[in-house]
Amino acid sequence: MLPLELTLMEAAATLRTRQLGHLEYVQALLSQTDRLSPLNAWISRDPEQLIAQAKALDQVRPEDQKTLAGIPIAIKDNIDTSDLPTSGGTRSLLDARPKRNAPVVDVLLQAGALIAGKTNLHELALGGTNQNAVTGACRNPWNPSRISGGSSGGSAVAVAARMVPAALGTDTGASVRLPAALCGVVGLRPTTGRYPSGGILHLSPSKDTVGLMARSVADVAWLDGLLAHDHSELPHLSLKGMRLGLPRADFFKGADPEVLAVIEQSLQALTQQGVACVPLDVQELNLHNEATGSTLVMFEMMRSLPAYLSQHNMPMDALLAGIGSPDVARLLSRQLGAERVTSAAYAAARTRRQKLQDVYARHFADHRLDALAFPTCPMTAPPIGQDDMVVLLGQQMPMFQTLIRNTDPGSNAGLPGISIPVGLTAAGLPVGLELDGACGSDRHLLRVAAAIERALPPMPRPPGV
Repeated sequence: MLPLELTLMEAAATLRTRQLGHLEYVQALLSQTDRLSPLNAWISRDPEQLIAQAKALDQVRPEDQKTLAGIPIAIKDNIDTSDLPTSGGTRSLLDARPKRNAPVVDVLLQAGALIAGKTNLHELALGGTNQNAVTGACRNPWNPSRISGGSSGGSAVAVAARMVPAALGTDTGASVRLPAALCGVVGLRPTTGRYPSGGILHLSPSKDTVGLMARSVADVAWLDGLLAHDHSELPHLSLKGMRLGLPRADFFKGADPEVLAVIEQSLQALTQQGVACVPLDVQELNLHNEATGSTLVMFEMMRSLPAYLSQHNMPMDALLAGIGSPDVARLLSRQLGAERVTSAAYAAARTRRQKLQDVYARHFADHRLDALAFPTCPMTAPPIGQDDMVVLLGQQMPMFQTLIRNTDPGSNAGLPGISIPVGLTAAGLPVGLELDGACGSDRHLLRVAAAIERALPPMPRPPGV
């Protein structure tokens, strides 16, 4: 198999058995990265350091090497690294050099991984398109005129375009699963709190989590075990008797017919192999969700951003002065003005979040569900252009709310969620199927996702990649 096509686990095995040299592997990935630089997946890299590290590893005996030895992994540029700046994709932090790595980065390094570089993101992770006026738009490898999705767009593009086998992102309401779906890769948001949360330019500490991207569920599961220090086995799960809850009246309603066609074809294939699809009424869930998400994020953001900036001796005014993306500037200006979220509204949102969590728990228990299943995004990647509005079913819709419509409720409840690619539309754009699990059921959810992945055709390689 070509080096670029190796999954994370395949690359580890191939390097360990010396079927492929570390330098040869790293050089192949760097060559691919250079060739596809117009996709604008990266903000900062150090290729010379990667080459030097690979050369050194070629001199180490295989039995002395660690599990991820010599495998470059991409890091979203709001996760701290001491060897490369952490910019958050905003002008005032482009040269900000953290004193230490985020704990999640240290875990990867201790396992032998290399840092491939820091990936592009929607400015300050405050959006779903990755159209960043400071670092430039990140382009979808399936069609470079389309968005990558955000905010972890650079990480998704780097994985889909075979620049790296895996990447870290962060997810507040969609930011790992949305770009994973639009770029045709696997994206996991774990149960909130499952991974260490230090060393991150947070928006909402109570909602944010580091997430994982790769081209297979097995790779994501391997990384999940490392970051969560959870090495429980993941034996194959049979599709026979698996129960998926389908909130058709809400999460399917209003989606692009081409997206629904791919999703329904996948569900039909799963049903034929023994999966039980259980219809769900989630009106109560939606009621609590609408009073939760944005209120939590906006209130916490105006405290977490200054706290992060204090580590760089930077006042909030300096950050605001360097913002280039109009949509991000508007969001922050509203929170500094009369529209800011009050402490009372925040307290009420926290109460509603508990009710939301209770509703989810009841659905899982009453229907004996292995997961909820629905389109990750109600549409495929829209064209690069405006951040404010998008056309869906012939109507102008608010871009951000439309893109995160299906992923946000599970995020607000702190549930684990994984998006897996299940096919392409007639226009050749990827469609993701989201699977949400009960709180804390991460390893079971990964078994469910792996079983579904095995039952469906593999994703092809993006054209031109």
